[in-house]
Amino acid sequence: MGWKLKTVQTILSILAFYITFAVGEDEEPRSECADFNNTTWLEYHQQGSKLQVQYLLLTRKNTDCASLFGQDFLSNNTYFNSSQPTKIIVHGYRALGSKPSWVKQLAQALLRVQDANVVVVDWIYGASLAYNMVVENYKEVAIQISVLINQLQNHGCKLESFHFIGVSLGAHVSGFVGTLFKGKIGRITGLDPAGPMFKRADTFDRLDPSDALFVEAIHTDADYFGISISVGHADFFLNGGMDQAGCSRSRFTSMYSYVICDHMRALHIYISALNGTCPLTGIPCSSYEDFLKGRCLGCPGRCPRIGLLENSGLTVFPLPQPKKLFLLTTSAPPFCAHHILVQLEVFLLDKSAEVQVILRTGGHPETEQRLRLQTDGTMYRRVIAHPVPLCEIDSIQLKNTGAHFYRQGDIHVVSVCISEFPSVGEVEPLCVKKINVRRGSPWNHDFVQLCENY
Repeated sequence: MGWKLKTVQTILSILAFYITFAVGEDEEPRSECADFNNTTWLEYHQQGSKLQVQYLLLTRKNTDCASLFGQDFLSNNTYFNSSQPTKIIVHGYRALGSKPSWVKQLAQALLRVQDANVVVVDWIYGASLAYNMVVENYKEVAIQISVLINQLQNHGCKLESFHFIGVSLGAHVSGFVGTLFKGKIGRITGLDPAGPMFKRADTFDRLDPSDALFVEAIHTDADYFGISISVGHADFFLNGGMDQAGCSRSRFTSMYSYVICDHMRALHIYISALNGTCPLTGIPCSSYEDFLKGRCLGCPGRCPRIGLLENSGLTVFPLPQPKKLFLLTTSAPPFCAHHILVQLEVFLLDKSAEVQVILRTGGHPETEQRLRLQTDGTMYRRVIAHPVPLCEIDSIQLKNTGAHFYRQGDIHVVSVCISEFPSVGEVEPLCVKKINVRRGSPWNHDFVQLCENY
């Protein structure tokens, strides 16, 4: 056995020499990157039901390798800079006790936009029980986070420099932290704030505008896992806040697509907005139906935008009461859609009818919208989502599609107009007049050299 021991010692000596040579005599070997706890329901109870909240820090100096962060690490942490703003990411319910795979992507998107400290709250141990038990824990998590905030204030951080980004239940955790600091936290972003057990909750128990100097929320699953009411100064309801483009409604699709695709879309939309590929702008309106009917087409000033603009771009003061903002998106990144208002004017009809409007642009999927025409109306308006701006649309097509279900024959169209909003510059609607749309004979019109100065 002696030769084996000497062999092992020799190998260790060689490794020690290599490490010293590789990192330098005065340098310490690079420590392993910090990561989330992984847990199960059984492990949680074996730990004595302790929340075991821990914090991970990412900055532009260590974007790929998180370091543990907290009271014991403040004095000797070379990455944290108290003069920089601090982003705090709070995950939500974790039914299986697995770590959220999206955290690094979100943190790196934030760091590309702003030089900041990104602190990730890991409360996996408390978030992996039955949902009602997790809801009982969320305020305790917020209290523990508030202790960290107090410590950071002692190290020179200001309350207004903190920006909380809470996903699902994490949005309400963030809100309660804000409550503990009497609304003096700088900003809270709720990504589809959790709805179950919160829809009828008092404002003290859920995210609301009084929790920070500015509170915003992105709603994508308001009919299931998300909350359906406004909870901030700016509430973006994407595609009405419920069913999202590209999320399958079939029970035969994957569990992700069927159960949580809508809920997690808010997170992916936010990351896409941070990447800045194209603007995601919300339009204030009293309801989604009014928005789709073209009754709300803009803002008195600049319309709010998803991302890191101060107060989402709102310039009014004091900030408005909770207001619903609507926008349409596409089914895949970067999710940006151009809002195209289709306005169809027809002569009075003898019978009800249906017209299909199709917009085409080379290299992109066509966009279609069906309009139900009644005998008591002549003007019809509808907002649709198109992947390119107005001036890149190649053609428009009208089809009389109601032949099998309605008895209306030819449809005599006074005019069909398309326009984009919020508009860029003084761009007039594009209109074609005096059209006769016959059964089984689609009408087409090509647009050439549109809006040269757009």
